[in-house]
Amino acid sequence: MSAKMLAGFIPVLQRQRPDAELLSRGSSAVASGLPFHMCIRSLPVYPRNINLCPLVARRRVVVLRKWIAGGVCRCSVRLDGKTVLVTGANTGIGKETCRDLAGRGARVVMACRDLSRAVRAADEIRQSTGNGNVVVRHLDLASVYSVSQFAKDFLDSEDRLDILVNNAGELTCVMMCPRWITEDGFETQIAVNHLGHFLLTNLLLPLLKSTTLSRVINVSSIAHRGGQINFDDLFFSRRPYSALESYRQSKLANVLFTRELARRLRGSGVSAFCLHPGVIRTELGRHVEGWFPLLGALLRLPALLLMKTPWEGSQTTVFCAVMPGLEELSGRYFSDCAETEAAPEGQDDEAARRLWEESARLVGLKDTC
Repeated sequence: MSAKMLAGFIPVLQRQRPDAELLSRGSSAVASGLPFHMCIRSLPVYPRNINLCPLVARRRVVVLRKWIAGGVCRCSVRLDGKTVLVTGANTGIGKETCRDLAGRGARVVMACRDLSRAVRAADEIRQSTGNGNVVVRHLDLASVYSVSQFAKDFLDSEDRLDILVNNAGELTCVMMCPRWITEDGFETQIAVNHLGHFLLTNLLLPLLKSTTLSRVINVSSIAHRGGQINFDDLFFSRRPYSALESYRQSKLANVLFTRELARRLRGSGVSAFCLHPGVIRTELGRHVEGWFPLLGALLRLPALLLMKTPWEGSQTTVFCAVMPGLEELSGRYFSDCAETEAAPEGQDDEAARRLWEESARLVGLKDTC
């Protein structure tokens, strides 16, 4: 539901102030990219003497759910004969993205770390879409060696790449996530969410450039707002670790990478886009569920109301992948199937250039576009 449509319900909501307050506080908190427990704390507590008609209450819930669900990609473009690569494709919005693109006739390559789950997901997608051209390949974005080997094998075996969806990492837990270091000495969130995709994209650029009008899509987050690239300490080696700061840094890196990639590829036939998928239910947090099962159980019910389903969350990715005529918007940021403005920190060209150079140094990439 668009903001304009939602405005039509304001007079109704004002007659029951607690509902209006719920809509305002709840949706604003979710849209801000705050951790889920802070979204819940933002909701008002109803006085006991309020008597809500169940039917009216249910209608208000429906209004809220439709608004949170956001835009839907209604483009019917077919992708027959085209090849799509999606990272982190075995679950969540990555899996739903694969399902949609496979349903359009594309050859879909699912690049995943967990092969057993990926194989099951691929089987499900083949059965639900009738497209047998869905394949699984191993990729660990936390490993420079794995990314390099994957890219080499992909270039050796594929003759085209129309759409690269850098999706993996959007499910990385924000709440109470411990600091992990990869085999290459990188903090895990910046490694998986940015550095791995930076390397993968650059290694696959020859194939992207040789394919007419190809696209690179980076799944970022509204959490890039308030983020900061700490070039002096990217991996939190000399400062207290904050999972939220780390996540915001990595998502800001996605936006800046997209901006610089688009600048460098101008006129090459390759377009780049980044996007906010929404706050997805599967982001509730593996670590919260594992460490505090009761808390995780208590959060599941509110999550059904305030968070998008994986299918809803995949819609903007699909939009950026298939919508005709987006080439002139290369480098831009999207949300709810529409272009929107990135935060000021995501429009810093000097930071984007510096991040590119530092990323290339860290992953050992000498030749970039």
